[in-house]
Amino acid sequence: MSTSIEALQADWYQHYATYTDAYQSGHLSFIANLLPQDAVQFSVYQTLEILHKRLGHDTLRQALDPAETLDSPAQIYSDGSWLKHSNMVGVNVRTLGSFWKVISYVLTLPASHDSIHLLPIWEPGVVGSLYGMVSWQINPEFFDVELARFVPGLDSVEKQLKVVTNLLHAMGRTVGMDVIPHTDRFSEMVLASPSLFEWVQRDERGGNPATLLDHSSLVYRYVEEAIWQFLKFRGAADGTPLTFTKDAFFAITPTVGLPGLTDDQRQRILFGNPNDYNGRLTRRLGLIRHLTAQGLETLPMTMAPPYRGLHIDADDYTTDDFGQIWYQYAFDKPQQMSRVFGPLARYRFYESKDNNQNWELDFDRPNLPAWNYICRKVKDCQQKYNFDFMRGDMAHVQLRPTGVPANPDAFYDPLQAIKKYIQASGVPYYAFFAETFLAPPNTMGYGDELDHLEAIEADSTLGDLQSLVVGSTAFRRQFAIYANHLKTRRFAPNFTVMTADKDDPRFDEFYRTGNLFRYFTALFLTDMPSYVGLGFEVRNLHEKRGLNEEYTKLYVFHIEDDRQPDKVTHGPFIWGQNAEQFAAVSRMRAFAESIWPTIVGKETRWLVGPADGKSYIAWTHTEPTGYTFLTSMTGDLPKTGSGLVAGEVVFEEAGCQIYKVPLLNESQPTRRL
Repeated sequence: MSTSIEALQADWYQHYATYTDAYQSGHLSFIANLLPQDAVQFSVYQTLEILHKRLGHDTLRQALDPAETLDSPAQIYSDGSWLKHSNMVGVNVRTLGSFWKVISYVLTLPASHDSIHLLPIWEPGVVGSLYGMVSWQINPEFFDVELARFVPGLDSVEKQLKVVTNLLHAMGRTVGMDVIPHTDRFSEMVLASPSLFEWVQRDERGGNPATLLDHSSLVYRYVEEAIWQFLKFRGAADGTPLTFTKDAFFAITPTVGLPGLTDDQRQRILFGNPNDYNGRLTRRLGLIRHLTAQGLETLPMTMAPPYRGLHIDADDYTTDDFGQIWYQYAFDKPQQMSRVFGPLARYRFYESKDNNQNWELDFDRPNLPAWNYICRKVKDCQQKYNFDFMRGDMAHVQLRPTGVPANPDAFYDPLQAIKKYIQASGVPYYAFFAETFLAPPNTMGYGDELDHLEAIEADSTLGDLQSLVVGSTAFRRQFAIYANHLKTRRFAPNFTVMTADKDDPRFDEFYRTGNLFRYFTALFLTDMPSYVGLGFEVRNLHEKRGLNEEYTKLYVFHIEDDRQPDKVTHGPFIWGQNAEQFAAVSRMRAFAESIWPTIVGKETRWLVGPADGKSYIAWTHTEPTGYTFLTSMTGDLPKTGSGLVAGEVVFEEAGCQIYKVPLLNESQPTRRL
């Protein structure tokens, strides 16, 4: 049936009371037929009124108090394996405008979408990249002014984030944070603790600044001396008397009471009050210019083998607004997937061999302060905001040329160390969602990525089904491989529908066909986790390239420079107008409500699997539930008379069918969702 956004909105406004009452009374776990672009326009009062009726006065009052911590739905579990069955929704908060808007958006999601992954929440650095965190401060742009006016106690972005995680827990959702083992190349962390990162010195004063003068292991000591001289000349940003020594200032100590300063004290001395954003930025820029004038800069982060062995590309550089030249680095011996991330710096997790003469790391000598530092910082954030899981950014990084060791030690991988550190701190259910693409061996990392995922104790992983056209040979092959991994590996690959970094003009072809197959399979394949990015339900097909503002990926950055026409955005995110897709997804969600208590988490049994070479798949459950699912990658289903599936068709939508087979002594008690 043909429909339009206008028709959907007219229906919503006409039946507003009916739709909201079904949610408020508990008959539905979401507000049916509510477009996400309309939900995020709700006033704070409107959202709170709906939540008050749904959650009750006491729960809402407690959730709105940032000093309170509401229990997580995951608290009933003894480990992170619950994530292996989660249907996750990824949210780039920048597309919504504030943390508070996440709550309004989640009102449109059924309980079957049980996990919310928030893209990076930290203060961003160069080009506003969410993945180039510049400090451990929460991103101030996610502050909601209207919420602060309506609830005056919520007068900081930190308090608002805590309230949002409280409410998401009260709404039955688990909440995940991004954990990033790198920072902006000149972040506050880099400048306050140079020994945690790898530094180089260009020949800035010898006449050829595009030449690496020194990449030895101890360049960070020159950096500490330069920063100390800056401090002695400029004075402490917060007025602290500099009565301590340089070594005492840079000593990395875990707690107050040991010799040296705390992380917070060091940050304030260097940059000033955390709430003084402009003052901290000005101070940091001055320190950057002081260091780069001496040729001192962090070694940029790299991806994929060989990881190490870099030189400066003298012909590839940019000049910023201050006249500072930034040179791009390149590999001495690049391989297929080798990439240098110029704006980023990775933590120095290992010491180097032979003073780094040959760019080799010594994996038997972990740089313990770096491991302790990042574990503490992530745990502090998890504890403060009560996060349930982490998405480990670039989890595919495996630096050892010899591949995955047979018996990985405690310092094999920082993301694994962070997970175990938090679990040991009293959060045993803390789970790990790994950003890896299940690439062939020695592609994204050294060795077998499957072995690496098991070694780092990932609970689930992203995979790359979102990067393939539904029905293509490559898609069928990968899907079949993932189905096998699900049964044979200790991690669970996701049936990923779309991610924020694939909602990009370059990848439009992936979403012009097969969208309903993607969503139906992700929703009803109950023993395989799934991931879908915000806005997929209304995403335009983009037969022709859309405006930049229609793609969530372009809001991972914050670029307003028209000299970058493929990345620049002006103004807020523009939601899709795909009314037919929204209507079809809504019907799937509504039907899922009626059977979800019966099928949730059940192990599936293939009738026609992705390895069978058909254009469709069919499955039921190993424990009889009375339901069979059939969906086509092309929209064309086989004749029901073929004997493939028996029973009554109880749901049908554009190449997707659900059959009901009555069970003996069948009874389905009504449950509040």
